[in-house]
Amino acid sequence: MTEMITPREFHETAGLEDWRVLGEGACAYFRTGSFTAGARLVHAIGDLTDLDEHHPDVDVRYGGVTVRLITITSEHYGLSKRDVELAREISAVARDLGFPADPTAVQTVQVTIDAMVGPDVTPFWRALLGYVDRGDSTEDLIDPQGRGAPFWFQEMDAPRPQRSRVHVDVWVPYDQAETRIAAAIAAGGRLVSDEHAPGHWVLADPEGNEACVGTAGWTGPEPTRSTAARAQAG
Repeated sequence: MTEMITPREFHETAGLEDWRVLGEGACAYFRTGSFTAGARLVHAIGDLTDLDEHHPDVDVRYGGVTVRLITITSEHYGLSKRDVELAREISAVARDLGFPADPTAVQTVQVTIDAMVGPDVTPFWRALLGYVDRGDSTEDLIDPQGRGAPFWFQEMDAPRPQRSRVHVDVWVPYDQAETRIAAAIAAGGRLVSDEHAPGHWVLADPEGNEACVGTAGWTGPEPTRSTAARAQAG
């Protein structure tokens, strides 16, 4: 049986400093400097054992390699003890090859749709996007190729007037959230709510279109609710 763990448990485990838990699992970015060097890292990861049973998702770009770890079963979509083991192994391989990790360079973008009756709305988006249901959820659609942003259908009891029905969720490393929020406010945005900080903030652009910043597995000191407010006040 797969032993699942929480984002907080993942972050509190020694040897995982290269990794950050986002909305779609644990992610790490390794700076390689070229596509050829990145391919060497991918080849080395491919030589690790037991990857047929539990494999990473790997994205190779010119400047570096992003690796995502997540355990997907019919009942779970999250992290397991095997993800901890594999994260350590991948970090060791990257370290041996001289490729440093940059935990600030990872994020996940999710599209959220307010739906009065989720089962009526979801089939349209599933067909339009060519997405599939997430194994453990009737409220989530994911790209079967693992490239497009996931969609989440947030069921509502009543429409929210004068508020966008579609918004973007940006999942960032827990230690990057305040910086990202301050940058968005400095660029003309405003803080709508920090009621659920440090896990979730609601922002809006100058015309009122909303977006959320989310984190997972916060382990540092809890920021004061005035931190984002101070950024908004300048």
